[in-house]
Amino acid sequence: MTTFRQASDSMGTLEVPETALYQAQTQRAINNFAVSNLTMPAAFIQSLAYIKQAAAETNAELGHLDADIAKAIISAAQSIIDGEHLAHFPVDVFQTGSGTSSNMNANEVIATLASQQSGLDVHPNDHVNMGQSSNDVIPTAIHVSSAIAVIYDLLPALKHLSQSIEQKSASIGHHVKTGRTHLMDAMPITFAQSLSGWQHQIDNAYQGILTSVEKVFELAQGGTAVGTGVNADAKFSNLFNQYLSSNVGIRFSTSQNFFYSIGSQDAIVALSGQLKTLAVANMKVANDLRWMNSGPLAGLSEIELEALQPGSSIMPGKVNPVIPEAAAMVSAQVIGNDTTITVAGQSGNFELNVMLPVIAHNILESIDVLSNVSRLLADKAISSFEVNEGNIKKALAKNPILVTALNPVIGYEKAAKIAKLAYKESRPIIDVASENTDLSIEELTALLDPNKLTQGGL
Repeated sequence: MTTFRQASDSMGTLEVPETALYQAQTQRAINNFAVSNLTMPAAFIQSLAYIKQAAAETNAELGHLDADIAKAIISAAQSIIDGEHLAHFPVDVFQTGSGTSSNMNANEVIATLASQQSGLDVHPNDHVNMGQSSNDVIPTAIHVSSAIAVIYDLLPALKHLSQSIEQKSASIGHHVKTGRTHLMDAMPITFAQSLSGWQHQIDNAYQGILTSVEKVFELAQGGTAVGTGVNADAKFSNLFNQYLSSNVGIRFSTSQNFFYSIGSQDAIVALSGQLKTLAVANMKVANDLRWMNSGPLAGLSEIELEALQPGSSIMPGKVNPVIPEAAAMVSAQVIGNDTTITVAGQSGNFELNVMLPVIAHNILESIDVLSNVSRLLADKAISSFEVNEGNIKKALAKNPILVTALNPVIGYEKAAKIAKLAYKESRPIIDVASENTDLSIEELTALLDPNKLTQGGL
């Protein structure tokens, strides 16, 4: 049975669970925002702890914060960074638009832990939140958590995906298959050429994300409530970024304009746009894999994806392309998240954006699921699929579109008639062309060689 204690703030007294590390303001948020059961991501909470830690280090060095209190705050924040106490951050994503409730949640938990560990009276506002406002802390936490997730999770995952495609291309790239446009038979293409398109999409997305994250390294911290820096030492911001950069391992810097960084979320909107581009690329790769794997009897069956689990609760022996399907769903989710971030990003009213928590939730979810599914695509789809060589050769031999290579020799109109006849009679194009042109089998064999046709030219 839950027992309670009395906690108070500037608005009065209320009951808080006895074992809770948070205090009155967090409890008010719990009471007020029973919306979704979605709480702020762990990565965001840990970034708040990084901010409180660097702020304590900064304020102590500048002589504003007692050294022992600063030491207690630093230690308490570190325990949260290490993944402890996350259950004590229960505030709903759909809360006050500035994220003040989450900032105070962090201030209160850290103050409680610091007080317990040191025996000192550590205050959430006066000590943990010194030189800060929710209005610069929350935008900073969004940037810091996004930067950490991109640098340490997403970009390595994309490198791994790109390398997996390259390695697969090296092993199967020599195979020639029927190319397709509009899902219809087209000129032949090698697996190496097809996979190079995938890899270039992923590499382009990587570069776009890498470029956009540079702006995310610029932080609002030091702008306090409206961008003027009130209640923060003039030296606070630069020193804060030095400590934070050292603690996190990413070079953060002071925003070039605090009014911009507090009133807008343009850098995150731009990053989200690049994540959407990656989602589109992953969707393309996933759907290509699904189509090539389709069958195995009534589809294309050009490749066979690794069998990972039974595909049906009623049809024995059925195996489905589950990883590409998961990747496609992730892409759909990320595209939806980007729409939410876009709408939220334009909600900067005067000196503050007021949809910060939902921006944090969506950007971090997008980064997280893209990181995870990119590795799954690499390891459980691309690296492990097998080429059905017999099927691709059979389809290629009958492909009437190979007649395109005869255009310069016999003309488009005659080539079209030969192609239509080959389709109608379901015969190899070389046989039909031999019967309807003056070209010898040797000449036709050379002209219609699928390998040669993948090399372009006349």
